[in-house]
Amino acid sequence: MKYFALILSLILLAGCASGPRFDTSHASANHDSRIQFVVVHYTSASLERSLQLLTHGEVSSHYLIGDDKGATIYKLMDENLRSWHAGESEWDGRTWLNSSSIGIEIVNPGFTDTPTGRVWYPYTDDQVQSLIVLLKDISKRYNISPRNIIGHSDIAPLRKLDPGPLFPWKRLAAEGMGIWPNEQAVARQQMQFADRLPSVSWFQAQLARLGYATPQTGELDVATRHVIAAFQMHFRPSRFDGTPDAQTAALLLVLNQTK
Repeated sequence: MKYFALILSLILLAGCASGPRFDTSHASANHDSRIQFVVVHYTSASLERSLQLLTHGEVSSHYLIGDDKGATIYKLMDENLRSWHAGESEWDGRTWLNSSSIGIEIVNPGFTDTPTGRVWYPYTDDQVQSLIVLLKDISKRYNISPRNIIGHSDIAPLRKLDPGPLFPWKRLAAEGMGIWPNEQAVARQQMQFADRLPSVSWFQAQLARLGYATPQTGELDVATRHVIAAFQMHFRPSRFDGTPDAQTAALLLVLNQTK
């Protein structure tokens, strides 16, 4: 009897040691990539300081593009990990984009406020070329829509300005790494809006349709002005004062008509 109990105990222990059996023959087709967006930033710091902040500070990013000759691309973490680059954010109805995006930081001072006004700093040609190479690789691997290659100011217009008005969105769009409106179509629509500007509600609805988190109050409140300014900085960097005007309306309409 004791011998039988010992054998039974050994069998039970062997079963526990082996654990549950996994069957992987029924794979679900209902899934897509966690990574839906790419968010571009500037660092407002030198390369050395940027590396320090992004690797040992409270913020992080998947990639950093340097300002050296050739613009070295630093991979700071695996793309499957969540980096802390977006913060409180929203785009096209998705919130807290840290969980669904890849963050790319570019070494750039951002801006300096001077007695004669704010001075923005351009990106080097090497930086732009490195960014295009990186974006094409990421977009191909994750099938990211050009509309989802965006800036920090697009997803957090109330608190962020990067990558700023000198960021070459038009050039990236020419490479398929972003969107840009047809300029002839914009000019035609602008003439139609010149005599009668759409309502604030119209602007708010069009901005939301494009992807921006926009109040739907029908009032030109502070938050709405910030969102309009972010949109203008992206698509009309020559003037981004947050004022709804005929050209801004034309840009919105053309972009949404081709969505």
